[in-house]
Amino acid sequence: MGAPIEELIDQQQWEKLQKQIEAQPAPEVADALVTLPQDRQALFFNVLSPSQSAEVFSYLMPEVQEPLLKALPDDKVRVLLAKLPPDDRTKVLEGLSHHTISKLLTLLNHQDLQEAQQLLHYPKESVGRLMTPDFVSVMPDWTIGSAFDHIRKEGKESETIAVIYVRDTHWKLLDALNLEQLVLASPSQTISKIMDSSCVALHPEDDQEKAVRTIQKHDLVALPVIDASGNLLGIVTADDVLDVAEEEATEDMQKGAAVEPLKTRYRDSSVWGLYRKRIPWLGGLVLVNLVASGVIAFYEETLASALALAFFIPVLMGSGGNTGTQAATLMVRALATENFTGAQWMKTLLKEIGVGSLLGITMGLGIAVLGIARNDWALGMTVGLAMGAIVLLSNIIGVLFPIVLNYFRVDPAVASSPMVTSTADVTSLALYFAIATFVLTNAPGGM
Repeated sequence: MGAPIEELIDQQQWEKLQKQIEAQPAPEVADALVTLPQDRQALFFNVLSPSQSAEVFSYLMPEVQEPLLKALPDDKVRVLLAKLPPDDRTKVLEGLSHHTISKLLTLLNHQDLQEAQQLLHYPKESVGRLMTPDFVSVMPDWTIGSAFDHIRKEGKESETIAVIYVRDTHWKLLDALNLEQLVLASPSQTISKIMDSSCVALHPEDDQEKAVRTIQKHDLVALPVIDASGNLLGIVTADDVLDVAEEEATEDMQKGAAVEPLKTRYRDSSVWGLYRKRIPWLGGLVLVNLVASGVIAFYEETLASALALAFFIPVLMGSGGNTGTQAATLMVRALATENFTGAQWMKTLLKEIGVGSLLGITMGLGIAVLGIARNDWALGMTVGLAMGAIVLLSNIIGVLFPIVLNYFRVDPAVASSPMVTSTADVTSLALYFAIATFVLTNAPGGM
């Protein structure tokens, strides 16, 4: 970005700094700001124009926004909050402490205050928190020409004019029209003539993930939000939904690795913060693995009588964990994308029993050859049967974990790879030694 920013700030070359950053995209300016020491961030931010400062501020994380708001004078904060779109302002406010929120609300004008209180009233992670009341609506009896006059007048304050909403005098939503439909229609034609009343809408209490799925399913750029009576309250735009989709995907990936989801970006997380997010899961998984050690101790005599069994333990445990992880990953993603619903669990379970059986037979026959290659048919039979049973059971575990969690309204992503792997390890050892004990007891001459 040209000359070093800190150098320009230290030399108080404000005009030069302003010229250097005024043409830069807001995300890059935000990235430059967070690299500065905290005592220089407010000085840097003060150089930005009101419109640029609002755009840059919306790209900052809450842990950067709150100290910055405290460092800025009230008149600067008042202008900043007024320039922020309602949905961005809600996102800023919900990430702050209650004390800071209360103080900032006093800086809003009456209209903005009412908007902020209404949007903050909706549950966290709901569509209402994403919604903006800035949209363009028209009436069905208007002509296309008069609708365009209205769009030109009100469009500058709207979040988007790509979609124009049709409503009646009581603000009941009637339809959503793409701007293209209006452009191609005759100016003398009425809005009602190009309506088909087939628009999709959400309610403010709906989960944000529903907005993600709906926009993806219907390939929309914006979604109307209505109340229980069908009255138009606001809209949710695709750019906000994309942010939610990224956050949800990141959260699911972290849960899938047995990490409590981070509330901040990784680069902004401290060593202590990362430790606290990871240690609870690791500690819990150690306890599960101790059960596996207990299984080995319980079958110590069986293992001592046939030491060759120990050679296959890593292979069998690894195969069980891998199979369970595959199944769990497929199920978690299917649930997340609504390719599968909980009501289909029995059909899915039967399908996966078939898949697990085929996988188990294939892998069981393969590993049995290793046992037989040692001129020990009993060993080959043991590891072959164990592999088949382990793969089948691990596949069932991987399928059922997400389904059961989803049934109890727990995020299926919690059925993480480490959890499935550790559970499969315990069952793998128990099955292996149970089969080995049976074979040792019944095979002529043992193993």
